[in-house]
Amino acid sequence: MTETTIGIGGAAESTDMVLNIGPQHPSTHGVLRLRIVLDGERVQHAEPVIGYMHRGAEKLFEARDYRQIVMLANRHDWLSAFSNELGVVMAVERMLGMEVPERAVWTRTLLAELNRVLNHLMFLGSYPLELGGITPVFHAFREREELQAVMEEVSGGRMHYMFNRVGGLKEDIPAGWTGRVRDAVASVRSRMDVYENLVLGNEIFRGRTRDVGVLSAEAVHAYGVSGPIARASGVDFDLRRDEPYLAYGELQDTLKVVTRTEGDCLARFECLLEQTLNSLDLADACLDRMAHLEQGPINQRLPKVLKAPEGHTYAWTENPLGVNGYYLVSKGEKTPYRLKLRSASFNNIQALTELLPGTLVADMVAILGSLFFVVGDIDK
Repeated sequence: MTETTIGIGGAAESTDMVLNIGPQHPSTHGVLRLRIVLDGERVQHAEPVIGYMHRGAEKLFEARDYRQIVMLANRHDWLSAFSNELGVVMAVERMLGMEVPERAVWTRTLLAELNRVLNHLMFLGSYPLELGGITPVFHAFREREELQAVMEEVSGGRMHYMFNRVGGLKEDIPAGWTGRVRDAVASVRSRMDVYENLVLGNEIFRGRTRDVGVLSAEAVHAYGVSGPIARASGVDFDLRRDEPYLAYGELQDTLKVVTRTEGDCLARFECLLEQTLNSLDLADACLDRMAHLEQGPINQRLPKVLKAPEGHTYAWTENPLGVNGYYLVSKGEKTPYRLKLRSASFNNIQALTELLPGTLVADMVAILGSLFFVVGDIDK
């Protein structure tokens, strides 16, 4: 009799497995693909594969005039449309040496902060959803709807406001609108404790996020990470305070730059929540100042054909997701020679190559969701 030993599975135990997360997966917020190498349940290597939503926005800028590029810039981060428009018109105004009317400056600041709250509420609701908690997202959408109503009333748009113009805003605000904004802000603020109690007070949420996905301050600087994610790692940087634009120079007493030192998923969520509360305070401060402004124009009269003088400039803003910058090069024509976009999510998502190795597959979604990105902002 001959005894034969048959091995099943060959050398399976020592073979790494390559797993694709996305490009269609609920936790990737769109067509992001993560190529992950696993050893059992532990991530060995992670590579974000981007570009599935690439629209070539920077090339399209070169074929549109200075009025039309606002529409293109509006769309890469569809949760921060007003802030995206703002950076473009600020760059063009800087090239033209144009002064914007005071009423436009304060109204822009108010709308930028309302847009910041709208952006953050989406992530405050969707992040717990990715970890299995469905209730917060219903609260978030109720709050968003109240602010969306006043944004839609003033601009005519729900997501893509198209309200900024070179030299100011599209048109004056409706009669009684500031009172309705004040009511909406107060209503949203009164219910923000839901996220403190329902989410941060939940031991399962804290267990899934505390000490998970720790991003060091050194990695933040190395990858160019910005916004709430950078501040959660102790990097105390906010353009609204450090290089004030719009009316932020006069709002320094109200503006609070929220930081944490832990750098984990929980710290990133806490930064986002506190920043939302501060944006509501800033919105109230803007309304107080606007109540005492004299009546006057809200935009500048422009020539039929708008041409920026030859030269170059860089305008950057503190967008809800981080630093958003436009590098504008002009040859004196009615279209930009070059308009380079530096989007926050593009840099932030690169940190995944640092964050994911060594973690468990179960923690991958928690880490990915805590980076609060928009895929259009990555792919541009």
